[in-house]
Amino acid sequence: MTMEVDILSQISQRFDALRDAEKKVAKCVMDNLAGAASASITELAEEAQVSEATITRFAKAVGCKNVRDLKMKLAQSLAVGQRFIIDPIEQTGIQGIYESVKQSMDANRKLLDEKDIEKAVSWLHGARQIISVGMGGGSTMISQELQHRLFRLGYAITAYHDGLLTRMVAATAESSDVMVIMSTTGYTPGILDAAQLAKKYDLKVIAITQADSPLAEIGDLVLPITTQETDFIYKPSASRYAMLALVDVISMQLAVTHKRRSRDKLRRLKLALDSYRGGGDRQPLGD
Repeated sequence: MTMEVDILSQISQRFDALRDAEKKVAKCVMDNLAGAASASITELAEEAQVSEATITRFAKAVGCKNVRDLKMKLAQSLAVGQRFIIDPIEQTGIQGIYESVKQSMDANRKLLDEKDIEKAVSWLHGARQIISVGMGGGSTMISQELQHRLFRLGYAITAYHDGLLTRMVAATAESSDVMVIMSTTGYTPGILDAAQLAKKYDLKVIAITQADSPLAEIGDLVLPITTQETDFIYKPSASRYAMLALVDVISMQLAVTHKRRSRDKLRRLKLALDSYRGGGDRQPLGD
């Protein structure tokens, strides 16, 4: 796996240290990334009104091996999308955060299949242990949330986020264990590695991810989510709310399906909390 460095950040950070002629090249590149990425060294030199030798020096000054490497890195910056280069116009305002969450929830509710939820609940209830896996920002938080929901109901569950540790857990698990893997994209290499290894040891894998992702192809049961990303990159993705809603659905169905066991566990939890913190009896159970 190669570790790519954002060339635009490199140019910005090193701009003050560049020679005057090299600064002209930098401005030319930043003003027209697409043109610079496709231009020949002669065309770029003419556009910046410098010599071809200056173009070569500029490429090395910003951390590239040569002009070809510079052009390749510029092309990679373009590939991530114009919304990460050109500042988009904010159209939603603060209230748009709540609206995007609502839209995400509405879209994902339509994907919910109650029979799949019932199957997931059956697998989880019969598991020797539940392995909750998430890597990255939102997925890590949601995998921990699943642990927080289910341990209250008496289930043996642990959340894992480290790639190597998750691989070790998958290698030592039993076929009676169930792995729940959460990934908004379904493309994270560490996630796919853990899922594939778990399958080799006959674990059931429940994938909470996009239906057309590589992770969905590996999972024994897919609880699909959909994302609705916009060009306004500064707003956090609302997709994590879809995963969070699924966690709540699963935990509630487990509790309702096994009411007596759940009631006993929740009553003991409530007693332990009230004797510790006091307050009214309508406080959440440890949230």
